[in-house]
Amino acid sequence: MEFLLVHKRDLWEEIQNAVWNVDAGKAFDNTSRKKTMVGRRRYSPSRLNALFKQEFSYHGWHEMRIPYFVNEDLQTTKETVDIRDKELQRQAIISRGFQPYGTYNQVDFVKERVAVEVQFGKYFSVQYDLHVKHTFFYGRGDMDVGVEIIPMHSLMSQMSSGVAWYENELTNIVREGRSNPSVPLILIGVEPD
Repeated sequence: MEFLLVHKRDLWEEIQNAVWNVDAGKAFDNTSRKKTMVGRRRYSPSRLNALFKQEFSYHGWHEMRIPYFVNEDLQTTKETVDIRDKELQRQAIISRGFQPYGTYNQVDFVKERVAVEVQFGKYFSVQYDLHVKHTFFYGRGDMDVGVEIIPMHSLMSQMSSGVAWYENELTNIVREGRSNPSVPLILIGVEPD
């Protein structure tokens, strides 16, 4: 938070405005087929994500996707994991006699080395964001701070699928200690009006 307030105050204001400008009322999904939710008004995670995308895109935030190659050999992985050029990495894996498998890491929104992930997906997705996505981009030197936006319990309980929620993830972060995840991070909880 201190980094954003001192060095990127305008970006912090854009993030806050994006959150405030999302009209959650536009994200209701009345077509739930789940037995426990038939006939109930629930927020749609995909519609909420689309609304956040619209807000961040309007202010020039964009997705970042970094492709790379992996393989099954531990030593080859250690020797090639830091090769930033994906074709050089692929050739290095092949030259060691292993099959390269293409993959990538992606973050929803990036601007001026600040990365924002909006997570209304399944409950395990936040841990993946914190320990893989943000860590990957921070470790590569592509970002200075990560921001994770997730629902508060009050919103989660009104959503159409089982998503992670702020109070629980905050507790997980505190329990894990300050060095884990090893990324400067802001966790934002959102709730309906």
